[in-house]
Amino acid sequence: MNKELLWGIDLGGTKIECAVLDKQNPSQVVVRERIDTESAKGYDHIIAQIKVLVDRVTSIIGEKPKAIGFATPGVLNPLTNTMKNCNTVCLNGQALAADLANTLGCEVKLANDANCFALAETLLGAVQDVNPNAEVAFGVIMGTGVGGGLVVHGKIINGLHGIGGEWGHNILEDDGDACYCGKSGCVETVISGPALEKYYEKHSGKKMKLKEILQAAKDHSDAAAEATVERMVDYFGRAISTLINVIDPDVIVIGGGVGNVDLLYSEGYERIKKYIFNSREVHTPVVKPKLGDSAGVFGAAMLYS
Repeated sequence: MNKELLWGIDLGGTKIECAVLDKQNPSQVVVRERIDTESAKGYDHIIAQIKVLVDRVTSIIGEKPKAIGFATPGVLNPLTNTMKNCNTVCLNGQALAADLANTLGCEVKLANDANCFALAETLLGAVQDVNPNAEVAFGVIMGTGVGGGLVVHGKIINGLHGIGGEWGHNILEDDGDACYCGKSGCVETVISGPALEKYYEKHSGKKMKLKEILQAAKDHSDAAAEATVERMVDYFGRAISTLINVIDPDVIVIGGGVGNVDLLYSEGYERIKKYIFNSREVHTPVVKPKLGDSAGVFGAAMLYS
């Protein structure tokens, strides 16, 4: 194959996905393949599954990769070169980058999946539509968890500890619920999907999915639902205002399941004005993503762009 290629792998807890892109036209997918992670079988098995997938894609395109970018469910600690903060817990403490390079026989580069989301939406997605000249973009993930990625001049900012962009673990509520990270009241414990459902259950005595809570609030048929939605939009405004106050990005892209809630882009956006350090004026575009579930693997490939 004469094309210069970009290889990316999105390492998820359930699926491992590989995409090979044309470097001259990265929106063009040359090959895209998936395989089950089978993470319950442990770390060595995950490495073996990645090798199976890479060999499969190599056979399809007829050449081996020179380098592969990886989106990972955690971060590589640059001080120890081992993984941390992974929800696929068998990865924690492992020298994943070195082990992948040895197994695959090529250069590898790792980035947190939220960072890869932010990079893909900056270079190939929503940011290009809104402000293709953006110098600073922030990608937010709001779903089962809350995370983020910071991209400056087209490059991910990882930071000294590898936690650049970890917006979800700033304290938003002083007396809030305990977080798995060891703190209490993190953004993730307040406005993630499960956190909002938990709040509703606590105040209503009933279990409902967020989609149902939103509908009940819209119908004005459930006071607890209305309180839950009010909490969501207000804390969203507070949390996003902090981002803007610190880094003042040109564009913010909101991904994840909660990011589909239209109220965040109307009432939630209005709440940012209440807390921003800018005379209650907000000009930052806060937009939905363009690439959907392709963002992780595209962002991984773009680590070598």
